Amino acid sequence: MDITVTGRKIQVTDALRENVEQKIGDALRVFDISPMTADVVLRVEHYKNSPEGDICEVTVRVRGSVIRVSCAKDDMYAAIDEAAHMLTRRMRKFKTRVVDRRQRASKSMGGETIQENTQLEAQVLADEDDEALVREKFIEYTKLTEEDALVQADLLGHDFFVFRDMVTDNVHVIYHRKNGGYGILKPDTERR
Repeated sequence: MDITVTGRKIQVTDALRENVEQKIGDALRVFDISPMTADVVLRVEHYKNSPEGDICEVTVRVRGSVIRVSCAKDDMYAAIDEAAHMLTRRMRKFKTRVVDRRQRASKSMGGETIQENTQLEAQVLADEDDEALVREKFIEYTKLTEEDALVQADLLGHDFFVFRDMVTDNVHVIYHRKNGGYGILKPDTERR
């Protein structure tokens, strides 16, 4: 497995790199398949109102899926440990979903396996006063079912997820509601 470690506003020392490779490497061994790549970004963001400024972001690409975790702590080593713990849980969840999907597919299709859908993550970030667009990202919509889109949103750790519906071929947005659960935005043409 390939682990790339980069730093933003921090110099990545050999000790930090070894710690990341050990902790994140252990988390990735939960679902040890090829090809799997992990991009780890260590960054420091110190603001007056945020005491936790050491952030570890991990993005794993495996079989066309993207799994992302981010953790902020007051110490970089603590942030790496927490990110590795969160990644282990998400990798186990992903592994369970893949195994369940294969078992269901083999039962329903007489031994054939279905190909897994791929989806690229989309994220728009705004600055603190929410007035300036600071990032633009282009995504490719892959056809997914609503259930698969929920899984991808959960694996990415995003509050929303944009996808193309497998049945209607329209673009839908699944979002996490503040009071719990998920909601879905559909075009008005699908109203019954």
